[in-house]
Formats: sequence, structure tokens, C-alpha cells
Amino acid sequence: MKFKRLVVGVAAVALALTMTACAGTRGGGGSGSTAEAGAAKGSLVGVAMPTKTSTRWIHDGDAVKSGLEKLGYKVDLEYADDDIPTQVQQISNMLTKGAKVLIIASVDGTALSSQLDQAASKGVKVIAYDRLINGNKNVDYYTTFDNYKVGVQQATSLLEGLGVLDKNGKDTGNAGPFNIELFAGSPDDNNATFFFNGAMATLKPYLDKGVLKVGSGQTGFTQVATQGWQADLAKKRMQDLIASTYSNGQTVNGVLSPYDGLSIGIISALTGAGYATDKLPTITGQDAEIPSVKSIIAGQQYSTIYKDTRKLAGEAVKMADDVLNGKTPEVNDTKSYDNKTKVVPTFLFEPVVVTKDNYKAAVIDTGYYTESDLK
Repeated sequence: MKFKRLVVGVAAVALALTMTACAGTRGGGGSGSTAEAGAAKGSLVGVAMPTKTSTRWIHDGDAVKSGLEKLGYKVDLEYADDDIPTQVQQISNMLTKGAKVLIIASVDGTALSSQLDQAASKGVKVIAYDRLINGNKNVDYYTTFDNYKVGVQQATSLLEGLGVLDKNGKDTGNAGPFNIELFAGSPDDNNATFFFNGAMATLKPYLDKGVLKVGSGQTGFTQVATQGWQADLAKKRMQDLIASTYSNGQTVNGVLSPYDGLSIGIISALTGAGYATDKLPTITGQDAEIPSVKSIIAGQQYSTIYKDTRKLAGEAVKMADDVLNGKTPEVNDTKSYDNKTKVVPTFLFEPVVVTKDNYKAAVIDTGYYTESDLK
């Protein structure tokens, strides 16, 4: 993503936030106290992101940091290189430095209990960012996309790509059978199970009818999970599946992939095994990362799920600003996200399926990318 576009997007978010602060309490939320807006200006906000290996997390971190700084807050932004002890230490350091709010996209959603307890003892509010933090009552708010729906959309686009459903989502009567393989995300990421469960609920009727067949027989989450969302692990597993299941002349017709990085690894394994780039299986994805959007345009990857992370970053900034000024952040879901100790109040955004047919409207016309980004 071009830096210039990111700055413009962040500036727009900041302007909207400034107008919001002047207007008072936002619809759907409520004033938790009579604290004067802007009274917390200069407070430190800790922002903990999981990794820089995915460009999307870099953009998220930059957007959150810029949005907060536009409102007059100091920001400690850290990336953990997908290492749990690193993130634990980073968050501890943020608290030591005097952070008043923590915005955390966790590496492992179960590994931060001591830090959350420490935050609570200091009166520091915790906002879980895109990944739910589990097993601790001191998670105050959560902002994310509708992750179950992401899985439904991935499975639906797989069925459409195979011709089982038409573009309107209606059954075509195509009985297959189609050979598919399943991939899931990292088992330490709470979202991965939402994606997988949504997808499997959608695919199950077609598996039961025999329209779809998982050639390897690997259908359980633990069998198909990809630790750390690592592309090289997905590539290796796809290579192993081809060798063990599809070396006798059978063809893979579709691959449920939950993330673009994995999709690129899967495509590499398939082309390395002799699949022509113009005759690849229907392959799904998520995050609308530039390499995958280019792959979709080229007719290789079939689909991705676009999640406008500018909105996610903007909502995290709003939540932090509200908390720091004694207001109750707006939420729109108080039922879905149980972290095993409480249902965390959540603000959800809607994801969008992107294919070759609509990528321009989805990611270019919205200003997320430019035409030159995708050349």
C-alpha cells in the first residue's frame, strides 16, 4: 500500500474522530462519566501487534498509531515477530512506562493473563484487536470482523468457483464429485476456529451428499491447522497431500485456504507438482493482500476476503479515546465472543468477498489500493 494513501486514510479517520469528540457521546455507546473530552491528551497508549511478516499488520499498526497521535496521545507501538515471550515482555514494558490503555493483537490469545491482571490492577483498559484474548476477565473490549461469516464466505466462494453454486449462491445441481482439501489457521489464534467452523457448516451438506470429497480424509481442525499461519508449512502440507493422495492421476479441484499467505504457498506447491497456472484448483483466501489480489487478477487464486483494516484501526482508536475520556465505547455485539471467562463487548465489521469480477469495486474504488499497486 502506498504511504501517501495510508496517510490520507488515517487523516480522514482522525478528522472523523475529532468531530466525534466535539459532538459528545456517540450513538450506541454512552457517557460513562462527565470527564471532559480531551482531558487525557498526552496519555500513553500501548499498541501490541503480532508480526511484520504480513503487510496487513504493518498497516494496522501504523494506522492505529497515527490515529492516536492525531488525537494528541503518545503511542508505544511494538511488533512481536510472532514470538510469545517477546510480546509478553513488550506488554509488561508498556505497563511499566505508564500506558493507560492497551490495544493488543495477540500472538497467542491464551498467553497474556499475567499482563492483563497487571493492567487491571493499574486501572488500564484492554482492547483486543482482531484476535480475541482468551481465558481472562480483564479483556474490556474487542473489535474485529464477523469471523464466522468470513468462514461462510470462504466456503461459499469455493462452492461458486467449483460450479456447485451460481453467482447468486443458488444450487446449480452440479453433483460433482469434486476433490477438495482443507486448510485452517493457527490453533493459538481464536479467529482460526471461527473461520473453520463457519466454512465447515457451509460445506457439510455437500460433503454429506458426496458432491464434495476430501481426498486425504483430513477434516478435523487439528489435522488441517497451520501453526503460526506460516506459508511454508502450508506449502509443505500441500506437497505432502499431492504425493500421498493425488499421485495416481486424481486431481485436486478445490482448496479451502483461510488466509492469502497460505494460498500463495499452496499455489506454489501445486504449480511445482505440474498444475498449469491457468488450470489451478479453486483456491480461497483472506485479507486481500497484494500478491493474492494480483493472483486473482491473473486467474490463479479464485477469491479472497477483503477486510478494510482502516475501519478496524479507526474503531480501536475510537474505543481508546472513549475510555481515556470516561466514555463507554460503542459496541454492536454482546453475545458472540466468549473468551471462556466472559462475553467480551465487541464492535464487528462486515467482510467482503473479492473475486476477479469485483476486485476493482472492492479494493480500488474504495481507495484501499491503487491501480499501480496491483500491476
